Amino acid sequence: MKRHFDEELSQVKERLLRMGANAEKMIHLSAKDLLARTESDRAELERLEKDVNAIEMEIDDRVVKLIALRQPMATDLRFLMMASRIAGELERIADQSINIIETTHWYLSGPPLKPIMDLPLMAEIVQEMLRDCLDAFVRQDVGAAKRVLESDDKVDTCKKRIFDEMIATMESDPQTVRRGVCIVLISRNLERIGDHATNIAEEVIYMVEARDVRHHHGEATGPGERKDGKEFGENPGD
Repeated sequence: MKRHFDEELSQVKERLLRMGANAEKMIHLSAKDLLARTESDRAELERLEKDVNAIEMEIDDRVVKLIALRQPMATDLRFLMMASRIAGELERIADQSINIIETTHWYLSGPPLKPIMDLPLMAEIVQEMLRDCLDAFVRQDVGAAKRVLESDDKVDTCKKRIFDEMIATMESDPQTVRRGVCIVLISRNLERIGDHATNIAEEVIYMVEARDVRHHHGEATGPGERKDGKEFGENPGD
C-alpha cells in the first residue's frame, strides 16, 4: 500500500515538472518574440497555456483524492498541499507570459523605442529563478530555494530602472506614450513571474522544514502582504 502511494506522489511530482517546463518555455518564447518584434510563437504559447491549465486541474483533482483516500501525515501531507499551491503559481506564470505576448501586439504597432537592456536581463533572471526553484523542489534543497528569494531583488531593481527610463522617454516625447506603457506593463509581467517563482521557493522551504517564510521575505510589499496582488495590465482571471 505504501509503495503504491509513493508512486502516486511521484506522478504528482512529474506532472508539476511538466507544468514547470511548459511555463519556462512560455517565458522564453514571449520574451523572444518581444525582442525580435514578432508574434510568430503566439499559437505555441496558447497551446502551452492550455496544457498548463489542464495539468493544474489534474493535479488539484489528484491531491484532493489522495488526501481523502490516503489520509497522509506530516511530510506527505505537506507535499500534497504544496503541490496544489505550486501548480497554481505555475499557472499564473503561464498567464503572465500570455499577457506579455498580448501587450507585445500593441507595442509592435509603432517603431521600436531605444534599446532597453533590462528587459532581456529580467527575462533571463526570472527563467533562472523558475529553473532553480523547481530544482530545489526536486532535490528538496532549502539553500537553493533561499537563493531564489535573493534573486527577486534583482528583478525588482530592473523593473524600477525600466519604469524610470520609460517615464523620462514619455515625458520627452508624448508620441511614445502608448509604447512606453506597453514596456512598463511587460516589465510588470516579468516582475510578477519572479514573484511567483519566489512563492514556489517559499513552498519548498515549507515542505522541507515545515517553516512558513511567506511573510518574512520582501518586506517592501507591506506588513503581512504576500507578493501576489493583481495590478492593471493583468488578465482578470490571473
